[in-house]
Amino acid sequence: MVPRTASLSTAAWGVEGSLPILAVVVVAGIGTGLLFLVSVVAYGRRRTGRHLLISVAVGALLARSVVGAGTVLGHVPMPVHHFLAHSLDFLIAATVLYAVYAYAPGSLSSAPD
Repeated sequence: MVPRTASLSTAAWGVEGSLPILAVVVVAGIGTGLLFLVSVVAYGRRRTGRHLLISVAVGALLARSVVGAGTVLGHVPMPVHHFLAHSLDFLIAATVLYAVYAYAPGSLSSAPD
């Protein structure tokens, strides 16, 4: 018996061309795109570091939807998808946590910026 090797293509994972998954990713992308637009407008009005950090985090969330759509459409291989998606997850978490800690009451940078 010859051992089978794992395939690196998205076809082996069953997401490429999936209309239900694509529909979910598109709806998530539209919602995230609207949130990103709102966050950029808020940053444009306030021009504070905390608003910039929130815009960066929501922008990374939007990029995650783009990566997901690229995977379903067959443009992003599944291993690349996992690397990018989890890297963006880390960026989002780190950005939000930094914003919370850097601008918390009593922190050095909690003064109005």
